[in-house]
Amino acid sequence: MRLFFKYFFKTIRIILGPIVLFVNLVTMPKGIKRPAEQQQQVDEEAKNLTLYQFKTCPFCIKVKRMIKRLSLNIEMLDAQYDSRVREELLSQGGKISVPCLKITNEQGETIWMYESSEINQYLKQRFA
Repeated sequence: MRLFFKYFFKTIRIILGPIVLFVNLVTMPKGIKRPAEQQQQVDEEAKNLTLYQFKTCPFCIKVKRMIKRLSLNIEMLDAQYDSRVREELLSQGGKISVPCLKITNEQGETIWMYESSEINQYLKQRFA
């Protein structure tokens, strides 16, 4: 029975994954238009941010839509298929859970933020 559920949900993900990605692509929000020097400053600040994500995770898509809406250039790493990235997320972040925003502040300290709503609130406060 356990094997049945495993393959049932895997099949559902295989079918729904491309649909979710297509709908996201078609409905992607437009980004903020900033003056060039202001966008350059935002890009410089965003260099200290990294998003660990799965491509079809709905919570990851929610965060990626906020990133697009705010016109942020944040490095995105696929923790689903890249074992090196997955291991980094586990060893440094403490758990394999996505979305996860890695924030490195000016003092070099690293903060790992795991909840999509919390990540979106942080991005909105910092960059909007």
